[in-house]
Amino acid sequence: MKKQTINIVWLKRDIRSQDHRPFQKAEQANVPYIIIYLFEPKFINYPDTSLRHLQFVYHSIKTLNNTLEPFNKKVTVLYTDAVTAINFLSDTYEIKNVFSYQESGVLATWQRDKKVKQICKINNINWQEYQRDGILRGIKNRQDWSTQWHKTMHQPVIKNTFNNTEKVEVLEHKYLLPRELESKLKVYPKQYQPAGEINAWRYLKSFAAKRGFKYQKHISKPTESRMSCSRLSPYLAWGNISVKQAFQFIGTHPNGTKNSNAFSAMLTRLHWHCHFIQKFEVECAYETHCVNKGYELLEHPINEDYIKAWKTGTTGYPLIDACMRAVAETGWINFRMRAMLVSFLTLNLDQDWREGTYHLARLFLDYEPGIHYPQFQMQAGTTGVNTVRLYNPVKNSLEHDPEGLFIKKWIPELANVPVSYIHEPWKMSLMEQTFCGVIIGEDYPLPIVDLQTSAKAARDKIWGHKKHPAVENEKDHILNTHVKPRKK
Repeated sequence: MKKQTINIVWLKRDIRSQDHRPFQKAEQANVPYIIIYLFEPKFINYPDTSLRHLQFVYHSIKTLNNTLEPFNKKVTVLYTDAVTAINFLSDTYEIKNVFSYQESGVLATWQRDKKVKQICKINNINWQEYQRDGILRGIKNRQDWSTQWHKTMHQPVIKNTFNNTEKVEVLEHKYLLPRELESKLKVYPKQYQPAGEINAWRYLKSFAAKRGFKYQKHISKPTESRMSCSRLSPYLAWGNISVKQAFQFIGTHPNGTKNSNAFSAMLTRLHWHCHFIQKFEVECAYETHCVNKGYELLEHPINEDYIKAWKTGTTGYPLIDACMRAVAETGWINFRMRAMLVSFLTLNLDQDWREGTYHLARLFLDYEPGIHYPQFQMQAGTTGVNTVRLYNPVKNSLEHDPEGLFIKKWIPELANVPVSYIHEPWKMSLMEQTFCGVIIGEDYPLPIVDLQTSAKAARDKIWGHKKHPAVENEKDHILNTHVKPRKK
């Protein structure tokens, strides 16, 4: 029996219907096509992945299916690895093309894609990958990268249309989601931002309409930023909206005239978003190795008690603990608080940055490998080319949560502590603690390290190592590869 000739659209971090090059190419090809998403067991079990990520993806697909339903199209979900999926589909159909976006993922996805390329070649399939969000594959340095990125951002947004082309026979397969897993995916906790393309636009529009007017003023404040920041990060991470769509919408919005500082700041951060992903695209070893190999020479004795306290939000520093508990509950905190969490783990607690990367990756609903690992290393001070920032949690608490509202929301043990002590509750007398209904050291922990002592030790260790020949030797490579060349 002759196989039906088809094309495939392979969705990865691009679960949307608009500004979508693979969909555009599939429609233009005038060949029936199927749309697939792969829940690959290897990556479901990878240490950076959590149920909240999978739930977001599952519900994003559900939204996309609603959009595609009038055109008799639906995403076929397969629970298997990519090579098995392509081989299975090749046995079933005559596949001409696979259309997808390039993925700037961890080393494991890069290796997966190389195997897929081989399988496609063996089966005479043309796998056409497209550039995502202005990220360039194969470049050796940042010469002209920023110019090219801006050109991409100003290109017309693709207005995808879908036709009722020839149907592909319903695909019968054995690679169904396990019932237990699917039942978990169907649940979507209310404390997370809602998934899907429609919600992505809802958040973008509300930001430009009003929420974002105080973007700059509130960006560092843990409470106010939850409203004033765009909150687009989960939708950008999983591709419910493209960076170009967000860039053009904000850049041309009529409210930008009266809020130029806030809107310009947001556009700058979209640029940074891609700047960091580009780093990872070029060097995905950021995931597991110090980008500056000279920092591998430093030893960080593992202290399991410290790591556990950091992960569980029980360090004794209220702002640190509130941030960890907030992100564990909701999947989001603002940038400064993320940086402070990493700074506290790697500098104050002197723990290897790799002890925290996967933990936060699993908690962040907006986990984007290309941003996560380069940022983690930057905050940990292991690049040798960036200013090392040590975020004092008490100082940040006083400046950005002066009334302690964020702390009290996420640390109910401290709900009755007066503002004068909320940033340093261990300074209360025993009588005052009794009045507040919290005994420090029993109901809420004492600080696990002294801030001043640990900060000085970190400065001596990290700052002092910057002049080591092994660190110096790496600087040229890092600057030449990941930094825009300065004009002479």
